[in-house]
Amino acid sequence: MQNARLVFIIGRMSKKSKKQQKSGPVNVKNKKAYRDYELIEKVEAGIELVGTEVKSLRQGQADLDGSYARVENDQCWLVGAQIAQYAEASYNNHDPLRQRRLLLHKRQILKIKTKLQQRGFTLVPLRFYFNDRGYAKVELALAKGKRKYDKRDKLQKEQQKRDIARSLKHY
Repeated sequence: MQNARLVFIIGRMSKKSKKQQKSGPVNVKNKKAYRDYELIEKVEAGIELVGTEVKSLRQGQADLDGSYARVENDQCWLVGAQIAQYAEASYNNHDPLRQRRLLLHKRQILKIKTKLQQRGFTLVPLRFYFNDRGYAKVELALAKGKRKYDKRDKLQKEQQKRDIARSLKHY
């Protein structure tokens, strides 16, 4: 009777929980988007990936610099995002710079399409991540480009805040 309990306890200990089965929090960010754009509205979208792309993305080997999303034929596409080739895949590897379809509802696509037709708006990917169910997601933002003087003003204000905090720290 005691051996059965021991086997059951060991069996329970060896099983991994759902959180342990998944890899760590993969979070590939587009840091330049936060600096170069004024973010107006954020949208979460699924992304259509090939198997080797998923494995490479889980390792955090992706780059969103210079990428953007666009709407063509009532479908949303991610352009310019680079997901590195998976090292263990031999000839079955993917093209790192291919366009990837974003999975959104039709209503969301139409809403984004109307906003993109306005002057100055662009659809910028902010980050790749995996949700709690293990699906790859992309966080997109409708954004307006910042001008050079906007960036300078922001840097100046941040510097002033630092100076104030530094002077308050001394007194």
